[in-house]
Amino acid sequence: MKAIVQDRYGPPETLTLADVDVPQPAAGEVLVRVEAAALNAYDWHVMRGDPRMARLALGRSRPRARIRGRDFAGRVEAVGADVRQVRPGDAVFGDLGDANGAFAEYVCVPEVLVAPKPANLTPQQAAALPLAGVTALMGLRDVGRVEPGHRVLVNGASGGVGTLAVQLAKAFDATVTAVCSTRNVDLVRSLGADRVVDYTRDDFTREAGRHDLVFDLVGNRSLTALRRALTPTGTLVLSGGGVYQGGSLVGPVGLIARGRLVAPFVRHRIAVLTTAPGRQHLDTLRAHAEAGRLTPVVDRTYPLREVPRAIRYLEGEHARAKVVITI
Repeated sequence: MKAIVQDRYGPPETLTLADVDVPQPAAGEVLVRVEAAALNAYDWHVMRGDPRMARLALGRSRPRARIRGRDFAGRVEAVGADVRQVRPGDAVFGDLGDANGAFAEYVCVPEVLVAPKPANLTPQQAAALPLAGVTALMGLRDVGRVEPGHRVLVNGASGGVGTLAVQLAKAFDATVTAVCSTRNVDLVRSLGADRVVDYTRDDFTREAGRHDLVFDLVGNRSLTALRRALTPTGTLVLSGGGVYQGGSLVGPVGLIARGRLVAPFVRHRIAVLTTAPGRQHLDTLRAHAEAGRLTPVVDRTYPLREVPRAIRYLEGEHARAKVVITI
């Protein structure tokens, strides 16, 4: 089969299209014929081994997982022993997590990491949903504890997670303020945001309005500034840092570490979001999608051979919402 492989850390040019063996499903695994795979900031961080501290987990001199990509949608080709919930021919989507391997014609994945594809979504849309959707869902519901009537602010509302977070927050009956650049104002408003702040013109951390939940997906404001946007009992959820350009030892972990240190000593609730793939959250996302409350936005699609070009586009921060690979 064809797959995008990498044998050393570096820029997109280190990714090559190669012929590799089709994997065989072990017990508890399913073999999926991949129809689409989505890019995430995670992919270029792994590709470059950046921040460098991450190499302790990813592999010191090169990624342990040779094939890139984690989000996918496709059809089940075969199942291993003890698989109970899916069968050959089923349309599924999922997230491989740190195992990677989605930028390929076939992938083996544990049954617990796949779910039926939302019936009303294309494979390209479904592939755009797992990691970004689970991040948005957990950030708002599980960690942020959003409730009907809450005032929610999403910083980074035009990105892959942000576009889904705006829609989910509305599905949870929250009042949503979305922060994005000028060119994305109309897009974010079309997703249901009650108010849109153009960060090139206004600073949301210095406005009079206060929010019950601030979901920060960018990491471009200090903790002090972010807390200014909260009500006295509000919650700040930190999730990575979209503006991080690479080249440091710890990258966006710095802001997250400061958040953890400060949290016990301030009146606001400061929570750091960590996610893990799993069927339960995928099923929830499917339900919202099939009910018409959640539709992934796909900016561009590229064929498998053009993954390096697609990652270059994503790294340049020109992408809106999701970039998807068709296979």
